[in-house]
Amino acid sequence: MSHTPRLWTVLSCSMLVASLGAGATACGSKGSPLAARPYDAADQVGFNQKAGSRPVDPGRPLEVTAKGKDGRITDVTVTDTHGRRLAGELSADGDRWHSTTPLAAGVRYTVTVRTEKPDGSPGQRTLSFDTTPAHKLLKVVFGPDAGTYGVGQPITAELSEPVADKAARAVVERALVVESAPRTEGSWYWVDDKKLHYRPKEYWPAHATVSVRSNLEGIQVAPGLHGATGAPLKLEIGDRVEVETDASSHQLTFKRNGEVINTIPVTTGKPGFSTRNGYKVVLGKQYFVQMRGDTVGISQSSSEYYNLPVYYATRVTWSGEYVHAAPWSVGSQGYANVSHGCTGMSTGNAAWFYENIKEGDIVRVVNSIGEDMDPFGNGFGDWNVPWKKWREGSALIAGTPDGSTPADSARLRPRV
Repeated sequence: MSHTPRLWTVLSCSMLVASLGAGATACGSKGSPLAARPYDAADQVGFNQKAGSRPVDPGRPLEVTAKGKDGRITDVTVTDTHGRRLAGELSADGDRWHSTTPLAAGVRYTVTVRTEKPDGSPGQRTLSFDTTPAHKLLKVVFGPDAGTYGVGQPITAELSEPVADKAARAVVERALVVESAPRTEGSWYWVDDKKLHYRPKEYWPAHATVSVRSNLEGIQVAPGLHGATGAPLKLEIGDRVEVETDASSHQLTFKRNGEVINTIPVTTGKPGFSTRNGYKVVLGKQYFVQMRGDTVGISQSSSEYYNLPVYYATRVTWSGEYVHAAPWSVGSQGYANVSHGCTGMSTGNAAWFYENIKEGDIVRVVNSIGEDMDPFGNGFGDWNVPWKKWREGSALIAGTPDGSTPADSARLRPRV
């Protein structure tokens, strides 16, 4: 048997309920002792958690020790209610095992200790205990709502408490698991202390299934702060739809799964109201919107003020940028930019666009004299952040080489 220390992973605890391990030995005078059923090692193993009816403090590390010189510990497995393993380390001589990460709060742990006598015969003891519930919880809410989205849709995670410490952020990020079928490389990005975005290196594969869940329940994020139960999320990804609007040629190109299926004459923002350059993600659609200049800072006394009924409106920023029907500017569509920042087209073209676009699809503007799209805060401009810089927004993989790593696998596990 190897005497090399072993590391395991897990979390969780509660009320101590002793449960004896496997039965008596079946050793006889013949045969190898290694083939015997494990004997009850209760007299050979000690725990620093006492049996009783009260849950134990998750802040106290778990320790398992070997009693006397009749045997040594060969393996310790500690698993909580959720199937998570508690990380720990076994001494080289097998006389002590201790946990190396905090226990989870409000869970039950099952500890299985395997031992070995000098003649090689195996023993086992099992112990169960509960940990006290957490007093302060960190909740996480995933977005968007479940449904079907375009290939550009980021995943969001909203936290109930700010998390600024890098080590604490790593705990949170490690527990937020994204599963994708087919598999695609991706990463979380900390937008601020309470918000994370997740996106793949490239767009989601067309027709992928994306599932998101939190493994934070009971886990200590920081002293006095533990993770709460979180609702999982499942998204279906539709066709790969990419829209590009060229503000200089006044043309919108609509591609589905790599094929151009429509080219539409448009008008974009005029000087002083130029449309933002860059990648945007469709936020939603409204058949009718009453658009007023004062909602974007244009005074009613200004000659630029407008108050118009607008149909077939596809929203791409929270500040009010849409792709919509603009029958009043048909004469300029394909020739000049005359809008206040939106992309306008004929009513017929807008109706077609409205029916063929969905939330999460990519809408990119090029060759505008306007500002660049903000990556965060005005919709989803996540795709304007280069992948190398995006990785630097992660608490786990920032500063590591690009490519698949164990940390990546911990957050993005294939379902195939």
